[in-house]
Amino acid sequence: MTLHLLENVLQPYAWGSRDALTDLLGVPNPMDEPQAELWMGAHPKGSSRLVGEDASLLERIGAEPARYLGADVAARFGGHLPYLFKVLAADRPLSLQAHPSREQARQGYAREQEAGLAVDDPRRNYHDDNHKPELLCALTRFWALCGFRDPAETLRLVRALGLDESTGPLVALRDANGADCLARTFRALFEIPVEERRSAIFDLVRGAQAVLQRTPREIASPDDSQVYWAARWTLRLADLYPEDPGVIAALLLNIVELSPGESIYLPARELHAYLGGVGLEIMASSDNVLRGGLTSKRVDLAELMRVLSFEPRAPRISSGQETEWAGGREIVYPTPASEFCLSRIELTERGTSSGGCGPEILLCLEGRPEVRRDGERLALERGSSVFCEASDVPFEILGPGRLARARVGEAP
Repeated sequence: MTLHLLENVLQPYAWGSRDALTDLLGVPNPMDEPQAELWMGAHPKGSSRLVGEDASLLERIGAEPARYLGADVAARFGGHLPYLFKVLAADRPLSLQAHPSREQARQGYAREQEAGLAVDDPRRNYHDDNHKPELLCALTRFWALCGFRDPAETLRLVRALGLDESTGPLVALRDANGADCLARTFRALFEIPVEERRSAIFDLVRGAQAVLQRTPREIASPDDSQVYWAARWTLRLADLYPEDPGVIAALLLNIVELSPGESIYLPARELHAYLGGVGLEIMASSDNVLRGGLTSKRVDLAELMRVLSFEPRAPRISSGQETEWAGGREIVYPTPASEFCLSRIELTERGTSSGGCGPEILLCLEGRPEVRRDGERLALERGSSVFCEASDVPFEILGPGRLARARVGEAP
């Protein structure tokens, strides 16, 4: 067999939704617990298992990397599946966070190994030596914070929300040097006395409430819309984290709204936070996360400051690149990452998609499509997924159905 049905891991993080994955994929939730992420892949912290084969995908790839990944992919990525594929369902905002570049990860991991920090040591930042670029494609309306705003835009928001820009950590925003003034402002938010921070958040909440006394009908321009949504999310974040510096730091970042089918790519070193919604997420297989607020977990400010890029960057939202077939289409979301590529496939009753040669993971979002390869036939249903191992013979997908497709990216 080269096609394998998967049994995947559900991660019950506290910010997860209690019903989104049940509604989308038919995943049961009898205990009514948060279901945050469905993991598909071979990550050591939650590998998929091969249905009916009494083995995990991680174990199978580890035993025969050339067979499951193909000789080229196995050689490029050290015998590991280079991506982790997820469905993410956020009912509450995730922490502000960033991921290191490959070189930063290598240096940080080596440094912590040399220091003798145990894998589960709470002081540890680097659990492997890999970077973690990622792509999020919305399945529902999806909100996120990503990338630093131009300081002038943040100052405009600060004024609109009633914060005093002349004192405290916000003074640095008046500096003309974008990256430098953003770095100084971000650091200062974590270093000011708690009482001063608490007072600033109180003023910010009061200003946000004043903004929201207007109705959405009064939003006349994109600038007004940014102020409105900054106010909305400020109240939400302050309610969850009333004394956290991330409540103010969130104003330094772009607010992004994705419609279903739209995506955003997050490179290494970019501060971001998912705020709410359901989406497909694909990333390089790494567990390196440096947090920067909106969390009860440890924040290593010194290391975070070393990792972050403070260059202002406008978010780039993509609707993908579409290829039409007779009876179907595929929408590909290209990125510069060599570890992964994500696409969506939509097939009518008689539609057929020419698949690849693997290693790929297909997730059925709707319908009952069938995957075929060299005499093998595997019927999928909503919520089921299949791993297509490497082969010289490409697979094909027969409709009807909607699928998400994860595969390895192009070699650099």
